[in-house]
Amino acid sequence: MGAVARADWWQRADLGYRQGHLHFAGRSVADLARQFGTPSFVYSAERVRANLIRLHQALSEGTGRQDHRLYYAIKANRFAPLLTLLKQSGLCGIDACSPAEVSHALGCGFTAEDVSFTAGSLSRDDFDSLARYRGLHFNADSLHAIAEWGKRRPGSEIGIRINPAAGVSRASNQLLQYAGAQTTKFGVYREQFAEALSLAAEYQLQVSRIHFHTGCGYLSDQLPVWREVIDKCHWFLDRLPELKRVNIGGGLGVPHIASDAPLDLGEWSRIIADNFTARGLAVDVEPGDYLVKDAGLLVLGITFREKKRDIFFLGVDGGFNLAPEPAYYHLPFQPVALSRDESLPLSPMHVAGNINEALDVWYEDALLPDMSREEYLALLNAGAYSAAMASNHCMRGRFQEFILL
Repeated sequence: MGAVARADWWQRADLGYRQGHLHFAGRSVADLARQFGTPSFVYSAERVRANLIRLHQALSEGTGRQDHRLYYAIKANRFAPLLTLLKQSGLCGIDACSPAEVSHALGCGFTAEDVSFTAGSLSRDDFDSLARYRGLHFNADSLHAIAEWGKRRPGSEIGIRINPAAGVSRASNQLLQYAGAQTTKFGVYREQFAEALSLAAEYQLQVSRIHFHTGCGYLSDQLPVWREVIDKCHWFLDRLPELKRVNIGGGLGVPHIASDAPLDLGEWSRIIADNFTARGLAVDVEPGDYLVKDAGLLVLGITFREKKRDIFFLGVDGGFNLAPEPAYYHLPFQPVALSRDESLPLSPMHVAGNINEALDVWYEDALLPDMSREEYLALLNAGAYSAAMASNHCMRGRFQEFILL
């Protein structure tokens, strides 16, 4: 029974087995697979709404209802029906990092005032395009960005993205960190900050926000490290006594394996209150993973079942090119059978994709039931950084997306 409990750690009210069949958002996943075909990404609108509300409640309760805003990180998932849903909810704006993302968000109903934009290696054309949007919340991540924005929009408000030289990520995964001991391309370091403020003054830019985003996927175990990261940010805040807001970026994670303790939003919001509410600063957050990752499944067709030496391989009709995080960042996507008899044992299987690359293994030693008669398989946590990062490698980039309302 211990192995079964560990294998089923992911079950919740809207995701789990009902009379032996996997259901998601009130629907049979097998029925969805037969209706939509594979590979298909399926998203739950209700789960996204619930995640949004939970985050707002935590911020309101933990910070004494201090002013806060949520900006959904569009790079996590840009599916237009999902963005329209988010706009209609009235619960968040958009965090964008390219002019095309801004244009796409506006096409889904958002306004420029709804968008927090963080610059990164922008071209002249990029700056020209962005400067046309009145009300856009522009965060400069370099001296170059401050100067180029100042030339086009002198006298406007800006934010400055800082780099505190410390980062946080799920399981201290360096692949998921944007700041740390190693110098990165992100943000303005202490050594440049005086020059950054001087440049802003030269163009009469009002620095009304400090922005930082230092890593991804952090959970409860990483909150002490996150607190240390924030502590290093105070050096920058102390040099801007007229500051209005602080944007703490995103990075809030969701569990990927049984041993992952979910993010304690109460403690997370208390850390925010301890550091920013006392200063009278409004807080902006840019979640991506937390809002949509666990609201999505990738449904795949089973292609073969075969034992090679002492390992049993289960092949599926989609590879790492459709959802690259397991390959790029070592973030496991839990494979789940669409039906199971809890009285029968589970067996370890390697779930392998259809791309001609050695790294195209979705999960090693996944505990699954007898799959000899199964047609489909679901991968959990495919709602973020999956379809949005997909490629046509090996010309196997075909997939579909659906949202369940």
